[in-house]
Amino acid sequence: MLLSSRSPRTAALLAAGASLALLAAAAPRPAVPLGIGDRLFPHLGNPGYDVQSYDIAFTYKGDNRKPLDAVTRIDALATSRLDQVNLDFSHGTVRSVDVNGARADFALSDEDLIVTPARPVAAGQPLRITVRHTSNPVPGKEEVGWVRTKDGLAMANQADAAHRVFPCNDHPADKAYFTFRVTAPKEYTAVANGLPVATRATTRQEGTTNWAYRTVHPMATELAQVSIGHSAVLHQEGPHGLPVRDVVPAGDVKALRPWLDKTPAHLAWMEKKVGRYPFENYGVLVAQATTGFELETQTLSLFERELFLRPEYPQWYVESIMVHELAHQWFGDSVSPRTWSDLWLNEGHATWYEAQYAEEKAKQPLETRMRDAYRDSDAWRAAGGPPAAPKGPAPGEKISIFRPVVYDGSALVLYALRQEIGKDAFERLERQWVRTHRDSTATTADFVALASRNAGRDLSGFFQAWLYGKKTPPMPGHPDWVSRKPLK
Repeated sequence: MLLSSRSPRTAALLAAGASLALLAAAAPRPAVPLGIGDRLFPHLGNPGYDVQSYDIAFTYKGDNRKPLDAVTRIDALATSRLDQVNLDFSHGTVRSVDVNGARADFALSDEDLIVTPARPVAAGQPLRITVRHTSNPVPGKEEVGWVRTKDGLAMANQADAAHRVFPCNDHPADKAYFTFRVTAPKEYTAVANGLPVATRATTRQEGTTNWAYRTVHPMATELAQVSIGHSAVLHQEGPHGLPVRDVVPAGDVKALRPWLDKTPAHLAWMEKKVGRYPFENYGVLVAQATTGFELETQTLSLFERELFLRPEYPQWYVESIMVHELAHQWFGDSVSPRTWSDLWLNEGHATWYEAQYAEEKAKQPLETRMRDAYRDSDAWRAAGGPPAAPKGPAPGEKISIFRPVVYDGSALVLYALRQEIGKDAFERLERQWVRTHRDSTATTADFVALASRNAGRDLSGFFQAWLYGKKTPPMPGHPDWVSRKPLK
């Protein structure tokens, strides 16, 4: 995610023993929300199972103010005995739940859907959960989930909002494959992550069209994307014949095409930096909506329309934002954070390549940007915590974890690391990082270990100071850089 300057800017699934013991209890018990204990979102995610795939069907009737009918099928593997199964879900009505083909009891508690199967599911057994429900696009007390656009809907699920759209294990530690099926009036176009898997079929009597897409690589729930609107779908080729698919408002094709045509070159630039693009396709989704951010939904990055059509934005600025979201496809999407405290690995890297692109293509000096970031770093740490131990979200503002310290404040850590170990070791580390952890999750500790191996020495002390210190350490090679004191 990149907060816009135009607005006020499967290891982790193992729960604590007490939680697993609770799941294994034989006696009936109240429906209680659970979580995997993420430091920033303690009630997010659920113990006891590992999701393998989602198959989600939406029926959209042409009114983005009314709930969509939906069916979510989850195929998972039980990692402990399950007398009850918790799913993350809110902002919709549950009509029925089946577990392994049998009707199950269910209850809603806080933002959990608690399912009681007809018979317990043993550890190691397959678990298929089918939930018939609605998905409500009307905003509620929390942000975001469905984004209502001028002509339909799109998704923005980061960080804690996919479960406002469909039942799921809503934590990036549990990545899975996704299939999306959308039925919409025939005048609408529906797109989603991944590749189309079925020929569009029009139901003449009802005047609807069916669309289906499937991911080729596993995906975190926060990166899911479904867009329904009066859209044009444009196709071109990227490096190595990579399919590039852009989705834009039909009336804006001419105005937006010059920007869309830049994506193949952006892909080639990123591949020179970190290696082959990690997914089956890529593209830009332009939404007629005001969100205050751009978002790296997997294979189809979400952008506000105004980013491209406001004449006061310099070309280099717009392109660097495009590169930011593209860089996330490697850093955050392919290599996802094991916990939300590892967010700096996503945003720090995306900001790093955004800044590098601006330097190389528009003579916007990286060193100047980093020196300015160093000046503000202590203030950012005081306000938002250090990069790898960020403060929790403000009440009712889940995306408030996206503070300056996880953007330029974390890119500053990468700059310091390059200063410390040298350009060659740093660039080798970047390539190894995305190759080693492709299609998986990783932690800050994993990054520290790999960086130490590339440097040929233990860097744990260096990272302890830069990632967890309340004060910004001296910058290697720049003893004259000064961080101003935070305002009290």
